[in-house]
Amino acid sequence: MRFGAAVLRSYESPFAIEKVVLNTGPADGEILVRIAGCGMCRTDLAVRRSAGRSPLPAVLGHEGAGVVVETGGPHTGLNKGDHVVLSFDSCGHCWNCLNAAPAYCDSFASLNLFGGRKENAARFTDAAGGELAPRWFGQSSFAEYAVVPARNAVRADPALPVELLGPLGCGFLTGAGAVFHSFGVGPGDTIAVFGAGAVGLAAVMAAAASGAVTVAVDRHPERLALAERFGAVPLHAASPDLPGRIRQLTEGGTQYALDTTASAQLINDALRGLRPTGHLGLVARLHTPLPLEPGALDRGRRISHICEGDAVPGLLVPRLTRLWQAGRFPFDELIRTYPLDAINEAERDCEAGRVVKPVLVPEA
Repeated sequence: MRFGAAVLRSYESPFAIEKVVLNTGPADGEILVRIAGCGMCRTDLAVRRSAGRSPLPAVLGHEGAGVVVETGGPHTGLNKGDHVVLSFDSCGHCWNCLNAAPAYCDSFASLNLFGGRKENAARFTDAAGGELAPRWFGQSSFAEYAVVPARNAVRADPALPVELLGPLGCGFLTGAGAVFHSFGVGPGDTIAVFGAGAVGLAAVMAAAASGAVTVAVDRHPERLALAERFGAVPLHAASPDLPGRIRQLTEGGTQYALDTTASAQLINDALRGLRPTGHLGLVARLHTPLPLEPGALDRGRRISHICEGDAVPGLLVPRLTRLWQAGRFPFDELIRTYPLDAINEAERDCEAGRVVKPVLVPEA
């Protein structure tokens, strides 16, 4: 089977739209999906800075959504014609997977970040027969089609605009899941969200849906305006005594804080803006040592890393679509669509902050 895909051949080169070849159909437990749209996530773009750990050439993309065109075996739980949102890969049988924590799968890095399942190594090639990395995040969905484990796929209501749903499988899932699951935010709780990008704004929306008092911190006025529209109190990251302003706005500090920036200064500000026993969650990967200011963790404050919003996608994705249908999680307002062959323009706009969430749509 030949189809179009965006191939990244080196860490410095632009994406190239090429014909790729799937040499075998879906194996037992897999599905073949015609991609209707795929979000571009900063994790995709971070491959360029992976120091060679993410294998190339590869088809990236891990916020795909589309329509099932073929199933492998009788036990996928899905049928031809089903609309699906695709999420991250996990083994399904390690201790954390069995304990409803697939984002902490023992094999998460190898399955998602470093090329996928070894048994798939030879079946995905370029038009000349050269091997491509087997599968990125269980998907490789910057393409017209993707073969994915059925375990990664969440059935969606066919009445929904499937081309827009892909970011619910990662970026929006991470921000909303941090609020709903990692923190368990409820009515009247207080939370500060540092960074008003796709993940941060999803957290702001989820906090508003939970009835929380939310402060959003960012350096870009247009992002702060979006956060305010979605129910947060906007606060510029360069405000004098940022932790003091947060404590003032929340009557003594927030119970929760979510950092999406990986900025050491903002992480320390977030900790100092917490009330005693407050919890700071980090979702962005740190690339340098994190110095903590004296006293930042005093009085029971704690800090943890959050992966994929501590979510079980099959449970959270339908919850987010129901909230969207009720007008309480307007994620579509963050999306700008691009044809798949405009992927390099989408990357430039994403890196420059001109778009919150690009979604690439293969041409029909």
